[in-house]
Amino acid sequence: MRRTLLLVALGGALLAASGPAGASTTGARACGQNGLRCLDVPVPLDRTGATPGTITLHVEELPPAGTSRGFIFLIAGGPGQGSAHSFSLSSSGEATLFRFVFPDYTLVAYDDRGTGSSGLISCPGLQAAPTTAPTDQQTQLAADCAQTIGPTSQFYSTADHAEDLDAVRQAIGADTIALFGVSYGTKLALAYALAHPDKVNRILLDSVVPSDLPDPYAADVLHEMPNTLSAYCPGTTCRAATPSFSADVVALANRIEDKPMSAKVLQPNGTLKTVTINGETLLSTIIEADLDPGLAAQLPAAIHAARLGSTRPLGRVFDLTSRTSSLAAEDLSFGLYAATTCDDGRFPWAVDTPLDQRPAALQAAVAALPAGTLGPFGPWAARLGTAQFCLDWPGAGGRPLGAGPLPDVPMLALSGGLDLRTPTAGANAVAALFPQGHVLVVPGVGHSVLTSAFGLFSNCPQSAVRNWMVGGSVPASCPRVPTLLQPLAAYPTAASPKPASTMLVSLKTLKEAETTWWRTLESSAPLTVAGLAGGRLAPSKTGLGFTLTKYSLIPGVELSGTLQITQGGPPLAFQGKLTVTGTRAAAGALQVSAAGVTGVLGKQKVKGG
Repeated sequence: MRRTLLLVALGGALLAASGPAGASTTGARACGQNGLRCLDVPVPLDRTGATPGTITLHVEELPPAGTSRGFIFLIAGGPGQGSAHSFSLSSSGEATLFRFVFPDYTLVAYDDRGTGSSGLISCPGLQAAPTTAPTDQQTQLAADCAQTIGPTSQFYSTADHAEDLDAVRQAIGADTIALFGVSYGTKLALAYALAHPDKVNRILLDSVVPSDLPDPYAADVLHEMPNTLSAYCPGTTCRAATPSFSADVVALANRIEDKPMSAKVLQPNGTLKTVTINGETLLSTIIEADLDPGLAAQLPAAIHAARLGSTRPLGRVFDLTSRTSSLAAEDLSFGLYAATTCDDGRFPWAVDTPLDQRPAALQAAVAALPAGTLGPFGPWAARLGTAQFCLDWPGAGGRPLGAGPLPDVPMLALSGGLDLRTPTAGANAVAALFPQGHVLVVPGVGHSVLTSAFGLFSNCPQSAVRNWMVGGSVPASCPRVPTLLQPLAAYPTAASPKPASTMLVSLKTLKEAETTWWRTLESSAPLTVAGLAGGRLAPSKTGLGFTLTKYSLIPGVELSGTLQITQGGPPLAFQGKLTVTGTRAAAGALQVSAAGVTGVLGKQKVKGG
């Protein structure tokens, strides 16, 4: 995606590139830059043989510069992300990163069955729905997807994926392999280690999903959410926006689940769009923040404003999340996500339970949960779990993974201190299962430690993994990664045509625009965004800046001009010129640089940070 390209451009300088070399896997063909080789591995659709058919897995292999230490499989998340597609080893930036982190290893990435170039599953309705869609809508779309796939939907469990992984291992001629899993990829890595412990020599897990998760009621996420949210605002970081970000979230979510919140959000064409947010959709939006520094910077002020009765800022945050959360099936197949998640799930019903009996079983199970299971949230929050999502999926129910035991091999788990969807408790639980298990928590980083926007600007986790891969030690902790984008202060509510007042509103508008620009990078194509009160923001074609046209947070103070990144961060810094106009503004011009903002408003010199 566009954000990934930006991260490689900004963060890639801290890594040293290496060139291709090494022996070729039999049957592999040259297929890209950096010495990349590809091969096709056919696997049975149904390993019992009862249902005929095969799926051809697309496999990519990137050799090291010198003699290979061995093979490491890069396993992407979702489920639904094809690993070959996600890790993009033909890209110079991606190849440089992973050759640095895994020195002298042959890198292997393949698209799981149902993803990327391996028999992609496409369910258009589910694919087009934003991640913030109401849970009832997602349940129906999942059921529609099952009908689209048909009877073969039962052949996409994690157990099936684990056997595919072993087929690829055999095809490339590797006796034993190292595993690097990210998010759901960590569950698949664990499943493979349970099924084939003698074939694993090293395991690296980033943002850990234990093999018995996800929880059908999202209890692991909900229970840890308040503490994780507190880490987004250490010390006085959010003091200008809210006394307590975590308390605001809990109070607002529980309140609007019973009485949903509505807000009118300005669109780029000048129309107003009404959005409705309840507790479930609010928490879904918040969870997205662990991958999006722009969203993380906007939420504290927006949620506090909504709690006090001003709904438009949060409505706009929610609307932008909805507009940027849709992905192409090639990037993440939500059909495969549904097939794997619903096949794996541990639900409060038997596989053969009629669909019309499942809601009662789910309701009874949630009612029986011990107090505090869902953290500070009401029983409604259990609807965020996989049980609600898979309620109408035919045959949904757990398929057992391998029995183990887990191999006694070096194992390292990475966890971001800001990770909302895979909390550190899961990493600790999994590491405890390995005699050589170790957890490295990186404060200030969200989900996907090694490659996220939060973590790529810190060389600590990358260097720690590199050292560990060659037998070295791992530090006890990493320093907190500085904030890429500072949390916004409280939204302005009024302005006067005095220079000081105009400058204050202009600074808040500028900071908000920077966070909004970052959020447009989540979109697969350039996305124009309306200001909270008017005007537009348009990202530049290079992706390294943006243009404002009468962009405003409150009526009467408008900013126009173009800004470009001048400092890759953290924190990000911009440079450019802005003009300030409007009926409630002291008109003038501002110069933006890494050192601050200076200029003349109402014929008076002004300066701000």
